[in-house]
Amino acid sequence: MRVHFIAIGGSAMHNLALALHKKGYVITGSDDEIFEPSKSRLAAYGLLPEKPGWFTEKIHAKLDAVILGMHARNDNPELAKAKELGLKIFSYPEYLYEQSKDKIRIVIGGSHGKTTITSIIMHVVKESGIAFDYMVGAQVQGFDTMVSLSAEAKFMVIEGDEYLSSPDDLRPKFHLYHPHIALLSGIAWDHINVFPTFENYIEQFEIFAGMIEENGALVWYKGDEELRKISRKIKSGIRNISYSIHPHLTENNRTFLLTGNEKVPIEIFGSHNLENISGALEICRLAGISDDKFYRAISTFRGANKRLQKLGENEQTTVFLDFAHSPSKVKATINAVKEQFTDKKLTACLELHTFSSLKKEFLPQYKNSMNAADEAIVYYNHLTIKHKRLAPVQPDEVLHAFEKPGLKVFINSKQLIAHLLRLNYRNKVLLMMSSGNFDGIQFTELTKKILDNGK
Repeated sequence: MRVHFIAIGGSAMHNLALALHKKGYVITGSDDEIFEPSKSRLAAYGLLPEKPGWFTEKIHAKLDAVILGMHARNDNPELAKAKELGLKIFSYPEYLYEQSKDKIRIVIGGSHGKTTITSIIMHVVKESGIAFDYMVGAQVQGFDTMVSLSAEAKFMVIEGDEYLSSPDDLRPKFHLYHPHIALLSGIAWDHINVFPTFENYIEQFEIFAGMIEENGALVWYKGDEELRKISRKIKSGIRNISYSIHPHLTENNRTFLLTGNEKVPIEIFGSHNLENISGALEICRLAGISDDKFYRAISTFRGANKRLQKLGENEQTTVFLDFAHSPSKVKATINAVKEQFTDKKLTACLELHTFSSLKKEFLPQYKNSMNAADEAIVYYNHLTIKHKRLAPVQPDEVLHAFEKPGLKVFINSKQLIAHLLRLNYRNKVLLMMSSGNFDGIQFTELTKKILDNGK
């Protein structure tokens, strides 16, 4: 099979390219810009394009498929050539379905927690010695790639994102997977550039739940009223399973799951993660994995990349990096750290980076989201706003929207780093939150300096 990727450098796209390469496919690709780690990973497998740009000569009649990434535009010359030749053109999720249509598909959806739930399931299934395919939205410890495809696996675990499929396909990604088993973790309005109202956003999850295959199952978090409504509408014959937070206790900054008479120590923490564990447990049960195997495996799960990822710690200081960016995620992540480290002060630093978070009309949604932090910092870059073609946002508008006493707002990353390095980190936790990278902050170097400050 010969497959060409238009915009091969994307996080999801390059992982799919690697997975197909490992499966024995002949892979080519193009992109006008490729950043790390995609660049090095593609180069390691000989898949890095020789130079940036779009080249119509790469599109030819011998291609079996062309996969179009979200980074490409509708007027992409390679896309035009592929259409002219009548080639099969797939979006990323379309091609995942193509690869999994003869398998049992387990799809994890929801506005938050889906990466962690998917990662937990992957970890438990692997520890149980079961062969499976997967797609997850972050790097997970113990897995080389974010996508794995094989001929042998009988089922596939898929993180189901509600964002658009491609420039040519404006359906939400998770509408293309047709799950046999589906999970919904919760609904909190996001992607307002695509879903302008909360009602329109909810509708996407209703459609997803309606696409569950015959005799399938819907697993959902029962603390979410919108999911409760959706669960009442699912087709007859679909199993309806709700879950809630897992029984637990916290001792000496360590969380334990309570099951029967046992206390199972775990590496992750926070109410949202304890909910995620319960959801993953229900999915693993449906996949035929015993509770004993689940609890043995969950005790060694350390989380996905940028999901309360511990960058470093010493006796005085702990530094975390998290993907939180929407208001509900920011609030849940801050609260999780405060609940876990009751004896330490928390400095929470958030980068506004997404289209939604930088849109004036959406900023008020962040009201009180950082209130649990002892010190709160917000950073954003005017160039990011300009690149997204949004109206300028002033620091005073951010201050007013968050309504957090003492909130500090920075628009220069060097000034932000200088401020972080001036702080006293004795008996403190630093939590960095962003779907971006704070304009290239070197987190390893910053963490080392901060830990040295805290001694």
